[in-house]
Amino acid sequence: MLFHGVVVILLGLLAGIPFAFVISGELAGSVRAWRMAHLEGVLNGLLVMAVAAAGGRMSLSAQQQRWLARGLIVAAYGNVVASSVGASFGVRGLTPTLPLSNLFVFLLFTLAIVGVFLGLGLAAWGVRRWLQERAASGSS
Repeated sequence: MLFHGVVVILLGLLAGIPFAFVISGELAGSVRAWRMAHLEGVLNGLLVMAVAAAGGRMSLSAQQQRWLARGLIVAAYGNVVASSVGASFGVRGLTPTLPLSNLFVFLLFTLAIVGVFLGLGLAAWGVRRWLQERAASGSS
């Protein structure tokens, strides 16, 4: 997860290049959309890394750990790619409609939503179980 978190942050930083060109007026585009693409990568990557770092404080089965990782990794890549494609093509992906670029962005954001709820849901479950186990064993 740490590796994927770093890669997603790098993708967000790369999205900062066209963001800078749009801000300076050297490239046509939406400042809002490129800011989002830039921040999606940085923030999603940090989220994946933070959950990975907290992994020792979660009581999950091996299968639950795999689903947590898959969910958050899909969400992170989905968000940064969808927002970058959306900014590149001037679409937002809010509805499943044409053009194809908009439909693609919509589908990626939908996958990301499912992934983040799955991953964070499992993370919350795992932390809750870990805390209960600590309380039951008398640890503080």
